[in-house]
Amino acid sequence: MSDHTSTASPANTDYTGRPSDVPKPSPRLYNNDLAPVQRDFRPWGAYSVFTLWANDVHSLGNYTFAIGLFALGLGAWQIMTTMLIGAIVLFGMLTLSGFVGERTGVPFPVMSRIAFGIHGGRIAAIARGAVAIVWFGIQTFLAAEVLNVVLVTIAPGLASLEQTQVLGLSLLGWISFSALWLLQVVIVSYGMAMVRRYVSLAGPVILTTMALLAIWVLAQANFTMAWSIDEPLTGAAMWQKIFAGAGLWVVIYATFALNFSDFTRCAKSRRAIVVGNLAGIPLNMMLFAAIVVVLAGAQFQIDGQIIQSPADIVSSMAQPWLQIPASLALIVLTVAVNLVANFVAPIYTLADIAPRALNFKRAGVISAVLGAVILPWNLYNSPLVIEYFLGGLGAVLGPLFGVIMADYWLLRRERVNVPDLYSERPDGDYHYTGGVHRRAFAALIPAAIVGVVIALVPAFESVAGFSWFFGAAIAAVLYLLIVPRGQRFNDVSGAGISRPGI
Repeated sequence: MSDHTSTASPANTDYTGRPSDVPKPSPRLYNNDLAPVQRDFRPWGAYSVFTLWANDVHSLGNYTFAIGLFALGLGAWQIMTTMLIGAIVLFGMLTLSGFVGERTGVPFPVMSRIAFGIHGGRIAAIARGAVAIVWFGIQTFLAAEVLNVVLVTIAPGLASLEQTQVLGLSLLGWISFSALWLLQVVIVSYGMAMVRRYVSLAGPVILTTMALLAIWVLAQANFTMAWSIDEPLTGAAMWQKIFAGAGLWVVIYATFALNFSDFTRCAKSRRAIVVGNLAGIPLNMMLFAAIVVVLAGAQFQIDGQIIQSPADIVSSMAQPWLQIPASLALIVLTVAVNLVANFVAPIYTLADIAPRALNFKRAGVISAVLGAVILPWNLYNSPLVIEYFLGGLGAVLGPLFGVIMADYWLLRRERVNVPDLYSERPDGDYHYTGGVHRRAFAALIPAAIVGVVIALVPAFESVAGFSWFFGAAIAAVLYLLIVPRGQRFNDVSGAGISRPGI
């Protein structure tokens, strides 16, 4: 098939029934984990979607970012405004992305085949998976640091293990890292159902812990707090920082915006996604912002110091009966964030690369091994590596999002031939040229170059936080300009090759 989308009439197909000529899936593109999820057996309701955000929004990294806004001179209402602007944009982005998963029932690596082709789609999946593997290792290391504190508090003699270093990590660090690494492997070995259960249980624990932590530090400040640092930003500088902060907040979730379909493919309905996103994104993010204001403002009131994250407050607690449960809650949080943001994506990526050899469990083990062998503590301690590798690769994700969303919503208008996403037939809708949609990459590559330049070249430092937006917008516009319009697209259900909900 030439490098254009099929124009066959959809007259004999609809999205609720299986046409008689559904092709048999290719084993090089299909296995039970990549298969569409049956619409009648999808267990994720609004609460399941909400708990994704209840965990992920309250990650330690997010607190470090938001408290940093306080340190840079934004006061309470400015931080709330920053989070609100970002939350509104994210609600729209993640709802649109989530709807794709709900309608098609497919994970992100398969979804990316729609725009990039049955083989070209792997490029998008690998880019997302590579970022996730690095962050999986780093987040596991950060959780291990908290576990180190717990272990030394319980058994002070273990502190001696921190004196011996192996490959840049102490022996105690290796024990903690290995324990948390194994815990996450065990959870994913039971599949997405166990991930959903863990996240659903962890969500209320995290929200309660953070709220209690804010009340505790406020009590230490005699229920008074500073609303800003001594010399807050004002005027144009203040608004520039607000919008830049909102842009960076969106970029933090740009990776999740790509592979949200990994979760929403299991959603019961679009209403479940909207309600879950509404509670989990704008409302939950406002709660997050309020906690940030209290933690930063109360601590600044106490000693004039600005904390980096809630872990600083927990580590300063003198009473072990408070410090230990609070530290364990932070570990529960970090594991939950890792599972939803950094573990599921590379699992599906690896399953997509070798569907005949890798299922969810095997791909999970390989992802975890990769996340460990990169020695993530060394990467974390090398800001240059983080900036250029993750910053550069992250800038590529914006153009990927732009092409995929423009293709699905503006070009195809939700019409997808799901069985052909798993077909290698030369006349298949997504075979394009040898399985690669050249026009999609013609839009992606120049937009990605622009995004990387803006993100990494010092001359563009003032707008570096908006590199994702520039890349996404340029890619979407280029794609719509170079792909023929007015085409008709087949709209075929994946029911004939689907699997039960997970």
